[in-house]
Amino acid sequence: MTIPNLITVGRLFLVPLVIVMIVNARWDVAFILFVVAGISDAIDGFLAKRCGMASELGAWLDPIADKALIVSIYITLATVGVVPTWLVILVVARDLMIVAAVILSWLMDRPVAIAPFVVSKLNTAAQIAFAALALGSRAFGIELGSVAVAAEFVVALLTLASMAAYLAFWLRHMAG
Repeated sequence: MTIPNLITVGRLFLVPLVIVMIVNARWDVAFILFVVAGISDAIDGFLAKRCGMASELGAWLDPIADKALIVSIYITLATVGVVPTWLVILVVARDLMIVAAVILSWLMDRPVAIAPFVVSKLNTAAQIAFAALALGSRAFGIELGSVAVAAEFVVALLTLASMAAYLAFWLRHMAG
């Protein structure tokens, strides 16, 4: 168990706490915990790559923690009416498609190693930024108006682009 892996496990434990804070309209605490989770993601990645602490366990844990955080937060924010349901469906559908493709490739004895594309890193950053924006606007009582609409559009566009990139990669792999 490396330090980055411990940080990642800590991020997993933050997920239910953020959800409870959102459900109880404790926007300030939810925002702070979400920001801490985001910073922890950057720190564990930095330590793993730059300090030679990368591990196979971390390669699996980190994306699981990221997906647990993003999917849980988006579903919860939609449940309390903060983000549109259509956007949550798109975000969750992308992640389900990726997981299903990996499982199907294993079942067909054609395992695929999915590494993040640049568009997917941009997508993840946009999804995290939008969630932070939604939480922060509630925490500080700021009305976002057209900024929220523009941010939703960017998240949707990047999510669709990332979905298409992964699907094209997977189809080429399975056909090859």
